Amino acid sequence: MSFITLTDVRLFAVGADLTGASNKVELAAEVEEKDKTTYGSNGWKEVMGGLGSAQVTGEGFWEALDASKVDNANWTNLGGTGPWTIGPVGGAVGNLAYFLNALQSEYKFMGQVGDIAPWSGKASSTWPLVRGQFGHHYGTARTSSGNGSGVNLGAVAAGKRLYASLHVLSVSGTTPTLDVVIESDADSGFASPITQLTFTQANAISGQILRTDGTAITDSWYRVKWTIAGTTPSFLFAVAFGIQ
Repeated sequence: MSFITLTDVRLFAVGADLTGASNKVELAAEVEEKDKTTYGSNGWKEVMGGLGSAQVTGEGFWEALDASKVDNANWTNLGGTGPWTIGPVGGAVGNLAYFLNALQSEYKFMGQVGDIAPWSGKASSTWPLVRGQFGHHYGTARTSSGNGSGVNLGAVAAGKRLYASLHVLSVSGTTPTLDVVIESDADSGFASPITQLTFTQANAISGQILRTDGTAITDSWYRVKWTIAGTTPSFLFAVAFGIQ
């Protein structure tokens, strides 16, 4: 990937797509620097890594009175944890995605007279920051069950985990339900898929994040599978997955 101008950054916060209400998104990750200097350090400071942390900050223009709007989403999420997913170059399947389970600890809004009403917010990690890829496009409405395209994430080594975030952005129909799982296979044909992660059934705007237990997974291909039921159901949802 070459240099880019930030024109299509995607920001999903739990069950809201904040892309259209945002004009600045920043993602920061750090590892604590711990001093381990001794008399045997030959007069030079020695350090080692401590605890890791990550933080998402966003800002833009304020909107309210709908579950998909920035005010409803930030107010509902304030003080709670859930998935935040950032796509630096868009949200198509295979595009780069960063995601984390985060506590929304800050929400600010309103400004000076004459301003377009602004907002800003901050969320801090409670799980590791994951660098992965999108597995389902946020703008593709699904009205029936199906499978997503396979993505080659590689095998999961022992002690590492497969992570996945799910953002249910829009729901319509009578008693609609959405069941999403993450499957793996040894090759792109998915002749013998294995379910690795199973999200709780969704029937409303919401978000979830899951991870495996640290057991090795030898498969290298992964995809999203969804099952939809109800009368004239329709869902918009985004999924990202990665290994950390």
